[in-house]
Amino acid sequence: MDIFGALADPTRRELLAELAGEPRRVVDLAAGRPITRPAVSKHLRLLLDAGAVTVREEGRERYYALDRTSLAPVASYVAALATRPIGAQALDALETEVRRTGRDRRTATSPASTEETA
Repeated sequence: MDIFGALADPTRRELLAELAGEPRRVVDLAAGRPITRPAVSKHLRLLLDAGAVTVREEGRERYYALDRTSLAPVASYVAALATRPIGAQALDALETEVRRTGRDRRTATSPASTEETA
């Protein structure tokens, strides 16, 4: 799984947000969530496979942490979208939708439409 697939799941996004603060154990991440520890472990395994997290072992404990470098492709993708010029076709479609919405509102509030429904 790549980083985009890893971020597709809201639970994994929540886990990553929590791991952005500090390394955490599975038991810590599962606390307060409506999912089991094995489910959290499965999400962490997928995040590990995607390179989104690292794991450090201290005795019997495993601490997971966000690997911020894994987010570089996502940041690049979003930056490219944010700087891409808006095409004329998109603006034409927006104008059409604005006109349609205005027409629909006028039609819904016109005296003729209220007489027809009475």
